[in-house]
Amino acid sequence: VQLQASGGGLMQAGGSLRLSCAASGRTFSITGMGWFRQAPGKEREFVARISWSSGSTYYADSVKGRFTISRDNARNTVYLQMNSLKPEDTAVYYCAARNLPGVKVTMGDYRYWGQGTQVTVSS
Repeated sequence: VQLQASGGGLMQAGGSLRLSCAASGRTFSITGMGWFRQAPGKEREFVARISWSSGSTYYADSVKGRFTISRDNARNTVYLQMNSLKPEDTAVYYCAARNLPGVKVTMGDYRYWGQGTQVTVSS
């Protein structure tokens, strides 16, 4: 499975951005996809995840109520709608996919990773 993330950029605080992640290859094996982010000098952290079959979602507390993850199975694409952006949301955002069942929020549970897209939020 190959993942291609896009949609990052520079935004003022309070603004919105939508990230996309297109999957290709053995997409039939995908059971879930997630977004992680890594700010400068910090470890990569979980942001949101979605079940590929049911569409059930799970969010980190830091983004709950502001970010929405969704998927388009026909396009093999997952999205992250980010509203009410804050400077602390500044990070490189990575999409990831897993091919095993279960709700997982740790990096080690995701086998496939995209290249990352930069999101910068100015105050």
